[in-house]
Amino acid sequence: MVMQHLVVMLPVLNEALGLAWVLERIPHKRLETMGYKTTVLVMDGHSTDGTEQVAEEYGVLLVDQEDIGKGSAIRHGFREALRLEADAVVMLDADGTYAPQEMTRLLNGLEANSVVIGDRLNGRMAPDAMTRLNFIGNHLLTWVATALFGTTTSDVCSGYWAFRKEAIYALQLNSRSFEIEAEMFASMVHQRVAFGFEPISYGPRIGEAKLGSTADGWQILRKLITRRIFPEPLM
Repeated sequence: MVMQHLVVMLPVLNEALGLAWVLERIPHKRLETMGYKTTVLVMDGHSTDGTEQVAEEYGVLLVDQEDIGKGSAIRHGFREALRLEADAVVMLDADGTYAPQEMTRLLNGLEANSVVIGDRLNGRMAPDAMTRLNFIGNHLLTWVATALFGTTTSDVCSGYWAFRKEAIYALQLNSRSFEIEAEMFASMVHQRVAFGFEPISYGPRIGEAKLGSTADGWQILRKLITRRIFPEPLM
């Protein structure tokens, strides 16, 4: 069997505890039986809490991102994954909210789609995983994205994705912060990238939250409107 190269990309900023939790649970043996040779890529946003030491302890690849913000980390991470000649990429937050074991189901979905998105809003969400404001905001932004683009999304702000490499080449992105997932959805629609959804579990984060409900919500909304008007990102 010819093995495919999978890159598991973890954007981090001061996530030492969450990173260790995630790295312990990546299903390496199951991925190998599925035909994947796995590289774990930690995109570090200049952490100061021992995140680098955790990455070294687990023997994973750590790269200091070029700029600041989650969007910058993911865009840089995509370039690194392609440089590593990845055939597929899984992206998830390293804060304990997403179950690494479930990436196998997202990868199975790549047989029918170029991108598979983990759907929190129709999955198994722990009672304390989101504040009420975040829960309402996620549903509203998902509804707005569907209405703006005329294409259904089940969870426009999910941080758990699987990609074929061809999809990564197709994405046109310039987000620097938490609007990155919304821009990825917009770019997929414009570039006619086939995508699907897989219900996932979602739990409470480990450590301090970095997403600010109101300000980041408005930023996501602005990005959706901007990319609806402009098919390519504005410089």
